[in-house]
Amino acid sequence: MTDIASAVNENRKAGIRQKKHSLKIDMTPMVDLGFLLISFFVITTEMSRPRAMKLFMPHDGKPTPSKESTTITILTGADDKLFYYYGEEKNAGTKNPIIQTSWDEETGIGKVLSDKQAGLDQTKAGRDEMVVIIKPGKRSNYKNMVDILDEMLIHRITRYAIVDPGAIDAAFLEKAE
Repeated sequence: MTDIASAVNENRKAGIRQKKHSLKIDMTPMVDLGFLLISFFVITTEMSRPRAMKLFMPHDGKPTPSKESTTITILTGADDKLFYYYGEEKNAGTKNPIIQTSWDEETGIGKVLSDKQAGLDQTKAGRDEMVVIIKPGKRSNYKNMVDILDEMLIHRITRYAIVDPGAIDAAFLEKAE
């Protein structure tokens, strides 16, 4: 790392010793450390930037009707409870049962969404016609909302809406809590 070069004068007088010390410092490790610090700060500033998901809201006006066979409604309640039903709200609980599920990917809401997509793949409509209506209850938490939006992203569901629960859904969630 460092070299000490001592130069001795041959024509010097006897008795007087004079040594010249020249110090040469290798700066290679310091350059490596500098690049390491620069890399660290660039990466940490990039990671600390806030990330946001784009949320597209429908235009004001008349709501667009969806087919009952391609619609699934997801209700989020208190204590991480999760319910779903197929079709319209007016048929929920009577013609179409409201089913409780979990957040598990293999046996819960992930499987429900995958099965619905697979069923739609067998029909003329296809999975692109699937509409998911997300209705968070009054006592639902923000984490559940983020989790269900993540499920939409995981399953590549592009047609979904976040709406307030109607009278039937609100009554069901109150009773379930």
